[in-house]
Amino acid sequence: MIRLFSADCDGNCAGCPSANPDGTCSSGGIQQCVPNKYTTIKKVIGVVSGKGGVGKSFVTSLLASYLNKQGKKVGILDGDIVGPSIPKSFNIHSAAYGNEDKLIVPGFTESEIKIISTNMMLEHEDDPIIWRGSLVSSLLKQFYTDVAWGELDVLLIDMPPGTSDVTLTAFQSLPIDGIVIVTSPQDLVSLIVKKAINMAKMMNIPIIGAVENMSYVLCPKCNEKIEIYGKSKLDDFSKETGVKALAKLPIKEGVSELIDSGKVEEVKMDEILPVIKAIESL
Repeated sequence: MIRLFSADCDGNCAGCPSANPDGTCSSGGIQQCVPNKYTTIKKVIGVVSGKGGVGKSFVTSLLASYLNKQGKKVGILDGDIVGPSIPKSFNIHSAAYGNEDKLIVPGFTESEIKIISTNMMLEHEDDPIIWRGSLVSSLLKQFYTDVAWGELDVLLIDMPPGTSDVTLTAFQSLPIDGIVIVTSPQDLVSLIVKKAINMAKMMNIPIIGAVENMSYVLCPKCNEKIEIYGKSKLDDFSKETGVKALAKLPIKEGVSELIDSGKVEEVKMDEILPVIKAIESL
């Protein structure tokens, strides 16, 4: 069902939106992805982290849930091709399928958030994706071009962690309107995430702002903030990098259980609302 193609332009620019009148490529050898006839997307937002384990997929799911509750038509492109986790968070276990035009039909949550992920393309959800980077990058592009997304107000891309060639492909080939940076209080994570920020700046990708996940725990007795991973670095990080500090997300009891049971849409965390407002203002 999946048609793979080269991640870079092969010199044949016929029909490519980046083609010059003389047939040469105007994008430096990188094909700019355009959606299919079934797709209209108003905003494409990437969710990025410098490394894994900071809650990037959780932030993506949270943004999708809150945007959806505000009446937005939302889709999630699970760009973490070899380590997908989005479908499980939304309790999607059915396989994707093709329509009459050989385009991929995304999965739907009960609240009609649209989702596509490699887990939905496998015979068994725990099958590994053992592919080289060029194939992974190609599938990421296909999830944008070959999925019948319909009309979306926002398409969220859960990017793979780090600054790999997959992230490079997304930044070069997809019409990203802005990215949200996810970090955590640890110094090492802040150092690593600067690489992703600098990569975005070098490639002229707008940075909406930063979210510090696992920032603190609220004491259930006195409501005091307990910074179990050390003092928050988000404000200092914002001053140093020039990236707007948008939100500090707490660790809340019961959130992990909701995610593991596919009920991420039931998570209540209004601390994410400044990020929603920033996305809506684009």
